Amino acid sequence: MALWFSCLTLLALGAARVGSAEPMADRLPLEPYDRLFSMAVEAYYRDDWQGVILNMERALQNRAALRRAKIHCRAECSHKMKFSISNSSHDLFLDMHYFHTVLRKADCLRVCEGERLGPHSLHHISEEVQLEFHKRTPYNYLQVAYFKIKMLDKAVAAAHTFFVVNPDHLEMRQNLEYYRMMAGVKDADFKDLEAKAHMEAFRQGVRLYTDEQFKHSIRFLENALEEYFKANAECRALCEGPYNFDGYNYMEYNADLYQAITDHYIQVLGCKQNCVTELAIRPDREEPIEDFLPTHLDYLQFAYYNSENYSQAIECTKTYLLFYPNDEVMNQNLQYYQAVLGDELSRHLTHREDIQTYINNSLLEKELLYFANEIFGVTFIDPDKWTPESVIPVKLKAKQKAERETAARISEEIGNLMKEIENLVDEKTKESSEIVKMVREGGPLLFDSVQVVMNARLLNGTQRVLLDGVITDEECQEMRYLSNAAASLGDGYYGKPSPHTPYERFQGVTVLKALKLSQKGTIPLKTSRLFYDVSEKVRRIIESYFRMETPLHFAYSHLVCRTAVEGMQDKREDLSHSVHVDNCMLNSEALECPKQHPAYTERDYSAILYLNHDFEGGNFIFTEIDAKVITATVNPMCGRVVAFSSGAENPHGVQAVTKGQRCGVALWFTLDPRQKERERIEADDLVKMLFGMEEELWPDEGNIKEPVPTDHRPSDVPTNHRPSDVPTDHRSSEGPAPEPIHKLQDGAEPAGDAAEQQTEVKEPMTEGSNVPEPMIKTMDSSQEPAPTVPDPKSTAALNIPSTKQEL
Repeated sequence: MALWFSCLTLLALGAARVGSAEPMADRLPLEPYDRLFSMAVEAYYRDDWQGVILNMERALQNRAALRRAKIHCRAECSHKMKFSISNSSHDLFLDMHYFHTVLRKADCLRVCEGERLGPHSLHHISEEVQLEFHKRTPYNYLQVAYFKIKMLDKAVAAAHTFFVVNPDHLEMRQNLEYYRMMAGVKDADFKDLEAKAHMEAFRQGVRLYTDEQFKHSIRFLENALEEYFKANAECRALCEGPYNFDGYNYMEYNADLYQAITDHYIQVLGCKQNCVTELAIRPDREEPIEDFLPTHLDYLQFAYYNSENYSQAIECTKTYLLFYPNDEVMNQNLQYYQAVLGDELSRHLTHREDIQTYINNSLLEKELLYFANEIFGVTFIDPDKWTPESVIPVKLKAKQKAERETAARISEEIGNLMKEIENLVDEKTKESSEIVKMVREGGPLLFDSVQVVMNARLLNGTQRVLLDGVITDEECQEMRYLSNAAASLGDGYYGKPSPHTPYERFQGVTVLKALKLSQKGTIPLKTSRLFYDVSEKVRRIIESYFRMETPLHFAYSHLVCRTAVEGMQDKREDLSHSVHVDNCMLNSEALECPKQHPAYTERDYSAILYLNHDFEGGNFIFTEIDAKVITATVNPMCGRVVAFSSGAENPHGVQAVTKGQRCGVALWFTLDPRQKERERIEADDLVKMLFGMEEELWPDEGNIKEPVPTDHRPSDVPTNHRPSDVPTDHRSSEGPAPEPIHKLQDGAEPAGDAAEQQTEVKEPMTEGSNVPEPMIKTMDSSQEPAPTVPDPKSTAALNIPSTKQEL
């Protein structure tokens, strides 16, 4: 009986909270969007691009209208037909008033949806079509159709919208890169047409927060909260649909009245709880942002503090504590805010009531679901980390603990076994690789002017070679001109002019940047083409000399000059670039080099082409893995190339440049085509456009990869779509929205990858106060990297990515 009373309580609370929506003006029956989708696909086969656009856009609009109509009707009928809760001793489910309300609500829904949608059978959409819309396949068709009729802004928006959910789609990635180079395409055209309002507001708020624009970030974060609860109400309303017979044969389903009500209602409750996960998922991610709702309050409390709005900081802190009442950091922050504001003003400030109501309702749902799990065996995975242990049944807690211990033990045993296997494989591989490397070196050099000066044996190592005559003196001079005409300070090092030593200044330029400058007329076309051709020449030579069985691909290319700072070279003892390894993290003390982030583990071979010798110092050195014993020294000169494998067998560095300017082309290569440098792909296309006569200013339509759609005839016979999803390495240009972290202690150095640090720091004490200033809470950063708290001295290095390693 308690279970049914709780059910009624939840029904009454839900009906009271969901307000009525504005009625829809259009009362005509809504045309099914699957029919429109099929018509658009048929138009595509006829090359009827206007027909594709008309029907596909209407399909998207009608799908959204169908969703809005269902939400509106369910909210309106819940508002009109509220359940009354009786305290009588009679069985509530024999109470005619209750069933009268149920029947009236069902009739309300029938009439409301009938007026807006037409007969219910019209909108039975197949799972195949629903999946196509979930994958945003319609936008794939739209981008082609809009491109065909020369509406580039809409084509770009459709392509970007599709790519957001399909980041591994190789052809769409190429299309987007192609669009970026086209005249008339603006950055604003790359927009997600299906973006969620609450997630966009949250991400914008976090960006402003990270930029220390706290007052502006508050507006977006508060708006994100408001939109979150709107989206939550819509998500929960959509859960009140028909029963999903997943796992049952509906023809054999024969539950009685109470079991049928229980099955359906528990399924609805599980769906409503899952809205927490659905609202926290970004379209380009598989995993949700953990503690998404509490994270809003965490950002807000610290943003209000930095805006000196202590009243709101207290309110947000107290609201956060509703989720985690024993959180030490947040309780400490609360004490500080109250001390600053004063007891008189802070005494009456409390938490936000709407979130208290949300939590109470959620906990009541969780209790019912855990009860159903314990009694009926209904699966329930709690999406929230903040659920109090008192809500979880004792037996379930004991079972979960045992499962965690078993999983941990099995994982440890598997880990130990894998380490043993890896050690054996490494030993065998090391023995065989040394022999193979020595045998494979010494392939043809391809060009008569190129000659081997020193091979691996003379350089006292493996997979090393020193070549001369790769380019001429005139070509060196042309490249030197490029380095000074086009290079900019800090290029390739995130804008830092002295990334390795304060005694030298670094300037550089990439192949793509040089080609774009030629496109604008800033530098001669022949100069940028020389840069492109020289890098390709070096790639071919190395590929041939080391007898590669698979092609080498560019991982990064950079023309870089380092210049000695005058007046700062006396008694200098440092290196221009300390000893390092290109694809692993060298630990010279431990004599090891693990291949792990932030090292560029994709790199397989490295090379540097020198352009001059008129400077002092700057010799290239190979060392032992201890980074102390020098095994070989290379004196730079025009046309000389030093090439080597990028692994732990070749630690290297650059001695100090004490006078003049040392220039060279640094090149890194990979054997993995998925890791090919994106800039190089753009550079290849730009070279074709600038130097190849087959390319015109208006792109050939064949460059845009067209989908071959599923033939969604009215018979609804599903077939496969093309383009197929080709898995590739996708690196998003926009970093994920970060979550809060503690600040580092003043003077502390971040260990390892700074973006993963979760070290706590306290701000300076307020004069006369024993309460430490507030800090931002540590959140699980497994989903989203964390923003730095605004203390430039302690956090300046937190979000700075590791620089490109220079030879």
